Amino acid sequence: MTTRRIMNRALAAALTAAATLAPLGAAQAQATVEVPFYFPVAVGGPITRLIDAYAADFNKDNPAIKVQPIYAGSYQDTIVKALTAHKAGTPPVASVLLSTDTFTLIDEDAVVPIDNFVKTAEDKAWLSGFYPAFLLNGQIGGKTWGVPFQRSTVVLYWNKDLFKEAGLDPNKPPANWTELVAMAQKLTKKDASGKVTQYGIQVPSSGFPYWLFQGFTTQNDVVLANAAGNAVRYDDPKVIEALQFWVDLSRKHGVHPGGVVEWGTTPKDFMERKVAMIWTTTGNLTNIRNNAKFDFGVAMLPAGKKRGSPTGGGNFFIFKKATPAQQEAAFKFARWLTTPERAAQWGIDTGYVAVSPAAWETPAMKKYAADFAPATVARDQLPHAVAELSTHDNQRVTKALNDGLQAALTGAKTPEQAMKDAQREAERLLRSYK
Repeated sequence: MTTRRIMNRALAAALTAAATLAPLGAAQAQATVEVPFYFPVAVGGPITRLIDAYAADFNKDNPAIKVQPIYAGSYQDTIVKALTAHKAGTPPVASVLLSTDTFTLIDEDAVVPIDNFVKTAEDKAWLSGFYPAFLLNGQIGGKTWGVPFQRSTVVLYWNKDLFKEAGLDPNKPPANWTELVAMAQKLTKKDASGKVTQYGIQVPSSGFPYWLFQGFTTQNDVVLANAAGNAVRYDDPKVIEALQFWVDLSRKHGVHPGGVVEWGTTPKDFMERKVAMIWTTTGNLTNIRNNAKFDFGVAMLPAGKKRGSPTGGGNFFIFKKATPAQQEAAFKFARWLTTPERAAQWGIDTGYVAVSPAAWETPAMKKYAADFAPATVARDQLPHAVAELSTHDNQRVTKALNDGLQAALTGAKTPEQAMKDAQREAERLLRSYK
């Protein structure tokens, strides 16, 4: 056989092999499972960079899966976009949404229970490994619809330097409502004309007023909604009493800004020494730690009849209209995101609460907690925590409360009238769910 014939045969064999492998390569490319992942950006800090890095690391570890983060705005923006896409037939495969959106997502038939993918003993151990308080909003009707990821509670931040200036013990925050008022009075400053230049306490009432208000109601030993999500107690005397206390901080005691206080500017006001104490999410912890030019402390919210705070933040949901392969890929991503080591690092990087006891046992978290004790406050408050307000038709039922809160805080209505009006509207909205 001549050299030319041998070369021709070899070339033909190579071409045949290439033709055989080409469809295989194409099939492998087509087999990559796309996972569009909606993520809300609601709190300051390098959140998008962290999520991008997580997605890249996961994709590297799982070449057959491609998680694509899509930043959809605030939590409210994200639920609207997710449900709009769901109705259009092009929903995300997965999303982090407020845990309080669970009833809405179920009513829209938009998500599937996480239990559908829990098959092995390891899966079951993972699902049972979260803090029980963080599962309250995600478990409905005996099923787990979302798992905790970006979770928080409301905590008190205080400026230790301003405490010293006011003659207060810088290491002793208010333990109860009486102390809160007394300390806030000492911390409130006025100029020569009588204008307040520094308030003692600030609790935001825009963005998530119902959530901050749940601090007051929980401390006053009342729960705003039933577990079935079809009844609320906005006009309960204990709820009205809690709102009256919030209103009195500004209108009676003069230690709190009047009217509606902005959610987004509250940490900034604190860092600019315009206010000595604030209530806000633990999700602002890293932001304040990195930017405050003074020594500050973090404490559980002061007690009324009892201690208490609502849980808050987002759960990881898997959407129903995704393909089975996409759903399984999303579940794998959820497992990956919430491993103890990753949950610990997320807590360290953002200030959100690491969502499982195992995360707090990792070397990284142990070191962080030892070096920065305020990081443990939200975790230690969990035994006093209640589920965040969540009902059917949650957006509108919550808006009824928010409108009532703002009407009372601005003086447009008395706390009693505001809550009775909110109750009437909520009952109208929830009538069909009973």
